[in-house]
Amino acid sequence: MFSKEELQKYARTLWWGLETARTKPYEKGDLVLLRYDLDALPLAEAVYELLIDKGIVPVPRMNMTVPMEKTFYGKGDDVQIETVPPGDDTLMENLNGLISLIAPASLTHLKEVDPGRIGKAAVARKFLRGIMEKREQTGDFAWTLCMYPTEVLAESARMTLEEYKQEIISACFLDKDDPEAEWKDIFENTLKVKQWLNKLPIRTIRVKSESTDLTVTPGEQRQWLGVSGHNIPSFEIFTSPDWRGTEGVYYADQPSFRSGNYVEGVRLTFENGRVVKSEAKEGGDFVEKQLAMDEGAPQLGEFSLTDRRFSRIGKFMANTLFDENFGGDYGNCHVAVGASYADTFSGDQSTLDEDLKKKLGFNDSALHWDLVNTEPKTVTAELEDGSEVLLYENGEFKHE
Repeated sequence: MFSKEELQKYARTLWWGLETARTKPYEKGDLVLLRYDLDALPLAEAVYELLIDKGIVPVPRMNMTVPMEKTFYGKGDDVQIETVPPGDDTLMENLNGLISLIAPASLTHLKEVDPGRIGKAAVARKFLRGIMEKREQTGDFAWTLCMYPTEVLAESARMTLEEYKQEIISACFLDKDDPEAEWKDIFENTLKVKQWLNKLPIRTIRVKSESTDLTVTPGEQRQWLGVSGHNIPSFEIFTSPDWRGTEGVYYADQPSFRSGNYVEGVRLTFENGRVVKSEAKEGGDFVEKQLAMDEGAPQLGEFSLTDRRFSRIGKFMANTLFDENFGGDYGNCHVAVGASYADTFSGDQSTLDEDLKKKLGFNDSALHWDLVNTEPKTVTAELEDGSEVLLYENGEFKHE
């Protein structure tokens, strides 16, 4: 599918992402987990070779296949679903990096499975993410991920496999001689936006479109992040707000595939920071059960905007990694219900313990579900002095 040169470019781009995401430089002998779906094996082999050349110790692990997942969630009892294999925690406590290669062979194979069972598995493994998050806070760990084209992705996005591959090549700058140089330019351009946003004393943010009228409260000691190397591609600029200040209605006009389920037309109504009503054109029962996963599931963990001038993504890709970075005619806004990102804390990361997170309104959940709105929209900020600033309109940030 990809040429050898394209695979090598993709691997180098992922290495740029991993190095950029980590605050400490990588050293020979560091451990990096290489997690991949079966169809991404050609890229996994290219990344593996690059890691070896860098002196890294790669730890390759293939994800469950579609039949394995159907068996696990369909036949596994509670003990089997909730048991974390011995050694997984030890591995996470010693990892210096994680590269995930997403290449789904099916997007709806778990639609007959009770979403509550999927939630149980996620809750049982939540502590592993906590280990990685703490190591990331100290600069000892970083992660990045990307997508590899598959027939089901192309079909779901109404493209041929070749067309889908070309969209990935374009979005990740693999059509350029030096993709890493292109990403460095994007990094510098988005840095200007983040610096502008981080200087504004924002009290609340209001998003208005044809179907959305949502107020978000950034909260104390927050910073805007984005293009940090974590996702390839990534053009979004985001923060994790104080979930307690979320009010109004949010509508996701872009459909999404999650945990083997298809969901379309999700509408969430927030009161006092929590979803009090959820609706969907399709997949409503799944949405309700996802929001009931744990105490933090119906609360906001992320607020994000993508400038259409940065993103090369202009088509629905049937995968959140790309769809949450959609540029198109009007950019996009997306929110995530569930877990927040600790690195949006603007203070000393080593001081951000569970008590401080709770005090500042960082949301805690086993869920993190991005829901995307691509409608024309206006985003305004009310500042601490009561004045109003236009942040974003017609898909573009309004910084000077």
